[in-house]
Amino acid sequence: MPTVKPNKTSEIVGKIFKNQELAFGLKEFTDVNLEDVLYISEQEPHRFYVKDLKSGISRFVYDENKLVGKPEEIVRQLWLHKLNFHYGYSFDRIDTEKSIHFGREIHAKAADIIVYKKDKITPYIIVEVKNPNEKKAIDQLKSYLNSEGCEIGVWSNGIEKIILYRPYPREFEDSLSDLPGVGQTIDDLFEIKRTWKELNPKFDFVEIIKHIEEFALAGSGANVFEEIFKIIYAKLYDEKLARERRENQEVIFRKYRDPEKSYEVINQLFKNAVREWRDTFETSDRIKLSPDRLNICIPFLEKFRLFETGLGELEIIDSAFEYLITEVSKGTKGQYFTPRHVIKMCVRMLNPKDNEYVIDPACGSGGFLLHAMYHVWERFLNTNAAKKDYASKYLFGIDFDDNMRRISQALMLIAGDGKHQIFKRDSLDARDWQRPESADAKVGLKHLLTQFENPSDQKDNQLTYRHLNFDILMTNPPFAGENPEQGLLRQYLLAKKDGKLKNNVERHILFIERSLDAIKPGGRLAIVLPQGVLNNTNMHTIREWLFEKARILAVVGLHGNTFKPHTGTKTSVIFLQKWNENEEPLKDYPIFMAVSKKSGKDNSGDYVYKKDEKGNYKHAPRGRKILDHDLDKIAEAFINFAKEQSFSFWR
Repeated sequence: MPTVKPNKTSEIVGKIFKNQELAFGLKEFTDVNLEDVLYISEQEPHRFYVKDLKSGISRFVYDENKLVGKPEEIVRQLWLHKLNFHYGYSFDRIDTEKSIHFGREIHAKAADIIVYKKDKITPYIIVEVKNPNEKKAIDQLKSYLNSEGCEIGVWSNGIEKIILYRPYPREFEDSLSDLPGVGQTIDDLFEIKRTWKELNPKFDFVEIIKHIEEFALAGSGANVFEEIFKIIYAKLYDEKLARERRENQEVIFRKYRDPEKSYEVINQLFKNAVREWRDTFETSDRIKLSPDRLNICIPFLEKFRLFETGLGELEIIDSAFEYLITEVSKGTKGQYFTPRHVIKMCVRMLNPKDNEYVIDPACGSGGFLLHAMYHVWERFLNTNAAKKDYASKYLFGIDFDDNMRRISQALMLIAGDGKHQIFKRDSLDARDWQRPESADAKVGLKHLLTQFENPSDQKDNQLTYRHLNFDILMTNPPFAGENPEQGLLRQYLLAKKDGKLKNNVERHILFIERSLDAIKPGGRLAIVLPQGVLNNTNMHTIREWLFEKARILAVVGLHGNTFKPHTGTKTSVIFLQKWNENEEPLKDYPIFMAVSKKSGKDNSGDYVYKKDEKGNYKHAPRGRKILDHDLDKIAEAFINFAKEQSFSFWR
């Protein structure tokens, strides 16, 4: 049979799996070329086969005419190759489609792959393969292990794998980070020493988070978000210490044979991380998982490198945190995840430079800061040292919500070489900036405040949010809720009407004033607001106040699906540039106006991706599907407008 040409292989694999994204490689098998195992029938060129590595016979995988196939067969052959080539098991110790009987059950089920011990009789490893689009069937794998008295089981769909370990006849004890190769024992897989450079910077963080949730935290009674972040912080601290201080850069974040030792090591790493990166957790915090549950979590992370990941890997980590945010989001309080294509539009339009300070006073997961960093890295900075310096010095975030703030802190720690400028504060209440602090938090806040203070504006040596002097502010403040607290409202001009203090004011209105306070004259701002601020007649005083304080550069109306499933509130992004000191506000000038017709989401809030004329997903150069939205076009149109208007930041 003739082999399939390489340029045809990706297309066929995408069709077989009904997912063109998989054409860019099954993550479990980076050392195998699919064209080496994929064949075309000479008699029927529309039918595709793979050569079975165990038996040598051809197995059907796809029929182009009938659009049917067996995608799991490709995964099986790739696993046969890996077991033989990577782990060293000879094919005379491997069986495929081995019948497994369950008690008196008449119809036997077949295990996809069985690896035997040296006697070639006793089952050692069972591999259950699935279509890459199928969900896990761990219970089926466990039943196979029980029936055969087998120690190790692998579930794999080619993209991800789960390795179960059962020291028969005891119950399932653990997960394993890898399979034992020929000549290795189970004990050899424990306490494998690695250096920081040996850690893999390529990983699927979303799947790692899901596995930790499913296998270690489900039913534990633990706060999933809290415990996952404690483990991540322990991992980050271990990498930082290994890279900077330890001899041979050895990492100690790994699974130990004794769960108690694993807990002792990982929990101490976490406590050290709390001391290293202040204002994140309480100094009294500890990992609350049991040693046994923690020992299940560790293998999912121990082989991967979080520090010094590339731009693409940071985006993957960001998407994993989006998944976590969705799990813990509090839409009823106006807090929800800002879609990254909205953020990218804002960043492109405001065009931050490498010497400009950026702040988000409601930073949440840090999306605006992260993508401002991407923008500057790609356009202005060429060396890793310059990139790390920018990430750790020029990006600032404030948020009062612990869960959201920890995400942004973790992202900036990873990007900023172990440093971040993310602080826990109520951005709306200047009094919160003067409350007693632990010494560590005070140091960070003092740096934030004194670096941007305007001495002529100080009173009684009390630094507040009003003394900040940033170049750029981008934010999506919480909409829901009002502020009736009079001590807070007294701080705002927009909380007064005819010289009298209002009884309550919506939070996003206060954020408008607070955000303009934070940028210097000539500074620019992007803020997501409910459309009513721009349209409702009772908001005319807000609009008049804005005209006096800043030039309105642009208004972009977002589609109603943009923030679903969290909220269906109609929103707009308003772009402003603060008038310079002694600059007379213009009375009449052009404003860029646009309305998004494609949100990148459907009515349920699920992401929608572009397809070609054949119905296949389109892909970016890195292999990721392309979101179907029009915000990039809007950003391009604004950039042309900005250049025509000779805006200073686009000259």
